[in-house]
Amino acid sequence: MAPRTPSATVPSTGAERFVDRATALVKAMPVGEQASTVVMGHVAGTDPGALRAYMESGLGGFILMGANIPASEAELQALTAALTVDPTLPPLIAVDQEGGLVSRLNGDDHAASTSLKGLPVSETSAAFAARGSLVARAGITVNFGTVADYTADPGSFIHGRALGTDPAGAAERVAAATGAQEQFLASTLKHFPGHGAAPGDSHHAIPSTTMGLEEWRATAAVPFAAGIDAGASLLMYGHLAYTAVDTLPASLSPTWHEIARDELGFTGVAVTDDLGMLLSSGDPAYADPVANGVAAIAAGNDLVLMVAGSD
Repeated sequence: MAPRTPSATVPSTGAERFVDRATALVKAMPVGEQASTVVMGHVAGTDPGALRAYMESGLGGFILMGANIPASEAELQALTAALTVDPTLPPLIAVDQEGGLVSRLNGDDHAASTSLKGLPVSETSAAFAARGSLVARAGITVNFGTVADYTADPGSFIHGRALGTDPAGAAERVAAATGAQEQFLASTLKHFPGHGAAPGDSHHAIPSTTMGLEEWRATAAVPFAAGIDAGASLLMYGHLAYTAVDTLPASLSPTWHEIARDELGFTGVAVTDDLGMLLSSGDPAYADPVANGVAAIAAGNDLVLMVAGSD
């Protein structure tokens, strides 16, 4: 895969005003407030008042997990509404709604990766359009729902969640899922630079591979490039080490952030996978959650996700 140049666009007057306003708001924030706004946190529970109190610390986002989902859609809408403390600066509200093996919301009986990888691409578009609508209707603005990893190994941790078993098939379905969801909310590609090539479960370790950059460009990169071209708003960096490229996990690697920006032309929001997973890896180099967060921002992330230990 040859390096690509992002397409040049001339921002509209409205877009320029938005950027100017955002820049001015950030400049006016004390450092502590700026720090809060780049954190997407989590606490369990379905009490809107308790969740609102948590968000009053100024966090930039909240990720809903299974323990946050009440029985009815109306209750969920009330809960997500309570997460917004300042309507002029609403937080990002996210969920992992991949469908199938990873589902948080009630009522998602749409086709998921377990079957979509063997069905026509049009089925992926239909399923993720319906899924995006369901998620957005709940008042959720970000879906961490598109697995752009692929593997042909049925024993792999990620196989059941991947949309394909080869680069081309995964790329077609990732692009379809992205285009379908972006009609309703901000979609996310995960887990960059690709979990399929790095065996193991990144919830409990830091999976690694010796795959080099040239091989990566021809294989694992292909679905991510397709999703970026299809307009994905966010790119989630995995706690994965491609040691021939950088010994650091991609979530903390300036090199991988440069590759996504400069080679793949990604211009959206870079977000880490849950930084609590680094703590769970048992690697003493990542035992300090604050240091991990600082390193993640220094590497080029715009948003750090913290589920485990975020209270």
